[in-house]
Amino acid sequence: MIKLLIADDHTIVREGLKQILADTPDIAVVGEASSGQEIIKRVGAIDYDLILLDISLPGMSGLDVLKQIRLLKPSLPILILSMYPEEQYAIRALRAGASGYLTKESASEELINAIRKVARGRKYITASLAEKIAFDWDKEERRPLHDTLSDREYQVFCMIASGKTVNEVSKLLSLSIKTISTHRARILKKMSMKNNAQLTHYAIKHNLVE
Repeated sequence: MIKLLIADDHTIVREGLKQILADTPDIAVVGEASSGQEIIKRVGAIDYDLILLDISLPGMSGLDVLKQIRLLKPSLPILILSMYPEEQYAIRALRAGASGYLTKESASEELINAIRKVARGRKYITASLAEKIAFDWDKEERRPLHDTLSDREYQVFCMIASGKTVNEVSKLLSLSIKTISTHRARILKKMSMKNNAQLTHYAIKHNLVE
């Protein structure tokens, strides 16, 4: 039996996932969490076989949570289930220690197969992501500008590039406006850009926003 913790800040998503997995005899949802702090607390107190983790969490991001879990329990499998397309976060998540990456648009059968595979200690990635990883490996000497950003800077970058204001990003991430403004300034400096329009143009060109 695979003992699963579902970590997502949306109740409706957690309930939907539980319904999908309800008729799967070898998978049992034995815990839920809605914030990074709650996830870390539960992982420290209970032995799970797998964490189903959303990247977009209030305050402490999913990638930050992933790194913390890696410190606490290095061998615990973590499958990322995210609303963001693979192009945005999959490779970062895998580099941070995720065992696999799926979008929330994935079919129920694919999710169940991914959970089973990751729980066995294997990696789960789609064919399209495997192709991208292989391509990036070949082009390692020419890393894109957005790879210079920290995980939090990259998260802010994607939000700003998709048209969100500093105030909106601040509310979504539960961080101060001053903190988001500081991140924005660092992003512009690292990427040698002057304004949000240039960030948006770059993001569209590299398929980082829809």
